[in-house]
Amino acid sequence: MEPKNIDHLFRHHYGKMVSVLTRIFGLAHLETIEDAVQDTFVKATLSWEDNPPEHPEAWLTKAAKNRVLDIFRKLNAEKKRVPQIDTGMQGIVLNELFLDDEINDSQLRMIFTACHPNLDSRDRISFALKTVSGFSIKEIASALLMKEETVKKRLSRSRKVIEKAGILFQIPQGKELLPRLESVMEVLYLIFNEGFHSNKPAMLVRKDLCSEAIRLCKLLFKNKATRTGSVYALFALMCFHAARLDTKMDESNELLDLKSQDRSKWYFPLMKLGDSAMNKAVEEAPFSSYHYEAAIAAEHLKAATFEETNWRAILNWYEQLYQLQPMPIHLLNMAVVCLQKSDLHLMRHYLNELKSANLGQRTYLLHATWAEYYLLKDSLPQAIESIDRAIAMVTNKQEKSFLENKRVGMLL
Repeated sequence: MEPKNIDHLFRHHYGKMVSVLTRIFGLAHLETIEDAVQDTFVKATLSWEDNPPEHPEAWLTKAAKNRVLDIFRKLNAEKKRVPQIDTGMQGIVLNELFLDDEINDSQLRMIFTACHPNLDSRDRISFALKTVSGFSIKEIASALLMKEETVKKRLSRSRKVIEKAGILFQIPQGKELLPRLESVMEVLYLIFNEGFHSNKPAMLVRKDLCSEAIRLCKLLFKNKATRTGSVYALFALMCFHAARLDTKMDESNELLDLKSQDRSKWYFPLMKLGDSAMNKAVEEAPFSSYHYEAAIAAEHLKAATFEETNWRAILNWYEQLYQLQPMPIHLLNMAVVCLQKSDLHLMRHYLNELKSANLGQRTYLLHATWAEYYLLKDSLPQAIESIDRAIAMVTNKQEKSFLENKRVGMLL
């Protein structure tokens, strides 16, 4: 079997194996379990070159389970800590944990563990990408623009918090469920956004992060208690955005804005899947921020051309979103919508409400929007000054190139 196929298996089955084995052996042994699964894939890489197994996933699961037992035996802990999983009724029960429904349940337990409120909010994404999604430390560092040593520290800190707090490997019940589910959705939303609009200097789109966020969101549908309107709305939002992924860049790897994208290449099956999820999302109130963001994304997909976009409807959705979630980025987006509606008076009102310090890494977008405003007001010197500020602040190469081309267009 080719190394790339083993990598594919690793990415898709690492989380399953870690989750099930954690359910058997407990969160206290999480690091040992992760090492065992890692070792299993190393072994697979060596032994499958000439003789790949007929059922690779089953082989990997059994090998990982046996590897954990080997490690515990070496620690002389088998009699006290390790269940006998090969024989008798205990073996039957434990082997049932590897059935599809039980694997889904174990993965959901791991998602809720990775997104537990006791964990530092900055650590949850790293921990989720490692334990649930099988991303390596190097991949996480690359995706989140962190040093590998920082990722290691965050993973170590998360494990210590889990052990110290005695966090249980379970799906929360009753009143605890909804606030915990909100934490899970927030992490999945951030993972998707990092893929859809990466902060990585050389790469604007990370499809692997987008697809992983969608996969994890789909897992929430596997349990009736986590199959809520907000989860459907989040899934719809991801589908709507992902449908446009292949048109965000041209053949020269240059960024394309919505107006320049080839709408015939938007991926219809994802759009249809998003529509289906959105229909379920609006069956019951109240509506979440994901509902409004999905509604905005849907308006863009409905328009046959950029010129036919219903900007009035989009502004309405943004206004409702801002009432629910008064964030600076929403004000900026409202200003951009006013630009499309040629309502410069309202556009300036929204821009004046914004402060650069509140937008963080997205501050360059504020200056780029001011540049558009000044251009329409025939104030070319101010427009050039604003676009230069944006160019100086942007970190992504494709976005920098996009802004530089826009600056050239201003001077023509």
